[in-house]
Amino acid sequence: MHRYFKVLGLLVACFSCHVMAQQVQEQQKKTTLISKKAYQDKVYASWLGQMIGNFYGLSYEFKYIESPGPDKFPYGYGTTLKKVKRHNGAFSDDDTDIEYMYLLAMEEHGITPSYEQLAQRWQYHVRDRVWFANRAAVTLMHAGFGPPLTGNKQYNPHWQAIDPQLVNEIWAVTSPGMTTLASEKTRWMAKITNDDYGIEPAIHYGAMYAAAFFETDINALLDTGNKAIGEQSRFAKVVRHMQKLYKQYPDDWQAARAVVKQTYYDPLINNSVTWPPVDAILNGACGVLALLYGQGDFQKTLDVSNALGFDSDNQAATMSGLLGVMYGMDVIPDDLLYPFGQSTWQQPFNDKYINVSRYDLPDVSITSLAKRTVDQGINNILAAGGKQLEIGHETWFEINTNARFSAPATLAPHPALVVSKSTPVNMPLLFDAPEQDKLVITSGSLPQGVSLSRTSIEGTPSQTGLFNVTLVASNLPKKTREYQLHVYDQNLARTSEYVLFNQEILPREQLASDKHKLAAIFDDNTHINSPTFYSEPKNTSEQVSYGYQWKQPVSISALLLNTGLAHEFSGWFTALNVQYLDNQNNWQTIEQTSMSPQYNFDNRQWLKGNFIDHHITFTPIKTTAIRVQLQSGGVTPDDPNAKTTYYTAINELRVF
Repeated sequence: MHRYFKVLGLLVACFSCHVMAQQVQEQQKKTTLISKKAYQDKVYASWLGQMIGNFYGLSYEFKYIESPGPDKFPYGYGTTLKKVKRHNGAFSDDDTDIEYMYLLAMEEHGITPSYEQLAQRWQYHVRDRVWFANRAAVTLMHAGFGPPLTGNKQYNPHWQAIDPQLVNEIWAVTSPGMTTLASEKTRWMAKITNDDYGIEPAIHYGAMYAAAFFETDINALLDTGNKAIGEQSRFAKVVRHMQKLYKQYPDDWQAARAVVKQTYYDPLINNSVTWPPVDAILNGACGVLALLYGQGDFQKTLDVSNALGFDSDNQAATMSGLLGVMYGMDVIPDDLLYPFGQSTWQQPFNDKYINVSRYDLPDVSITSLAKRTVDQGINNILAAGGKQLEIGHETWFEINTNARFSAPATLAPHPALVVSKSTPVNMPLLFDAPEQDKLVITSGSLPQGVSLSRTSIEGTPSQTGLFNVTLVASNLPKKTREYQLHVYDQNLARTSEYVLFNQEILPREQLASDKHKLAAIFDDNTHINSPTFYSEPKNTSEQVSYGYQWKQPVSISALLLNTGLAHEFSGWFTALNVQYLDNQNNWQTIEQTSMSPQYNFDNRQWLKGNFIDHHITFTPIKTTAIRVQLQSGGVTPDDPNAKTTYYTAINELRVF
């Protein structure tokens, strides 16, 4: 009898398992299902994959530019392993820290923090160790611009750099199977720092990450990414080119890399002010090649990512994270998780993520990082129309694969615009609004000649004065924002007889006709591609003067100083004085001046803005000459063989 009931129990258990399996299969036929256990595993693997790729790649970042790395794998962690050992675990870097920052924002504000909420975190946490488009974006925030203007190619000179494709994976990791939602949300978030085709690789990656929870075929993932950005988009064409190169050279990644360099590594193709090795399209092409040549092998993908070169740690991190999503923890070799041997740590990277890169970002365990990401992912799944199911004794999630992301309409902040009369004005302000929505004035007025389009302030002012106006989007009556336009009669620099540069007095018209580099400061052009004038590099900091002189006295009450493009280790100033020539031909310092937006005078490169107008006002004076004295700045370069130099940068100096 006992044996009978035992056999019966086994039959019932088997039948129950069969029924549960059938239930899962039936559900999977109707929709996409993922177990909580599998989701947790893939999210954990994505974080560890990104960290491994980042640490592995830092040793080879920008090492291979003119030529690829050697075809001898594995490369190994290299010198970065010393830092891992010093911290006794993982540490933060820009491939992971912004995503952690975004996770904190989601926990505080919900699954879709607003641009304004994210901008506050950027300004609070990001104070150094920030480059290219990310740096330009955060300095624009400090100057009074809000997203998406901070990534807009009218204001951000590095809008086509690599930045968004290394900081936005989290929007897809929290959107499993929801490829459309993930790509649309990534598009919206990527515009915080970049624009146009500069965000295409990030969107493509977002779609692949979301799809990879249920798909492991690499070409299918690439096709999903192409669909997300449009088959005729610039990067979709690049992806197809990489697929053709892989077919042409299936066993020779170096030959494919040579074609990539020849085709995409060219500063004339891209924005001329950005260093070519950080181009979004170029590095995106390398990421796709690494994925193709790796064919799902974690170690090989990691090595090829770095061997292809350029900004390689970013490709290594993103593609390693993608493989983590595709296959979970099983894909990651133990020797990469435990680089000092499994006897050293009980968990991968000692389960530590130590913050070394962002102000006041708390240290966290990697398992907590993954768990909290899963929590936000579950919130996103349910908010997007998915369901939580209990099948047997296991939690599953039914994914709404047709979910969409609707970007909230944004009325972006913009600092006061300072122009002279007859200068064209174009201030884009309203983004992601329905077609029927438009800007409306609730108080104040615009100068004559300037009006509202549906989304912008535009026109050519024919009236001088200070104009304050409050705008609202017609379908967002509670979201008002104030803007200011200061219109002067004319730029007096254009009427000066001479340009003053240090001790030199140079005929202005002659400088213009000779197309001298110094003519940049009075050409009325502050576009992000306009020329920047750099003073001569010196071994010590010095005072550099720029100004104008007139034949007859003129009345002056304001200057507009545009600093142009700062270089990585110099090309800024640490102090500023405004001086005028008195009746006895002596230079006098104007003691009371006001600057808006305020310039960052620290002798550090991290928060130096590019092509930002600084309005300097003071009590009106009458004089025949005025100048600004700038104390040149500079820091020690990364290259130990390079010398520290000091010089200033200036794009425009207008006088009103």
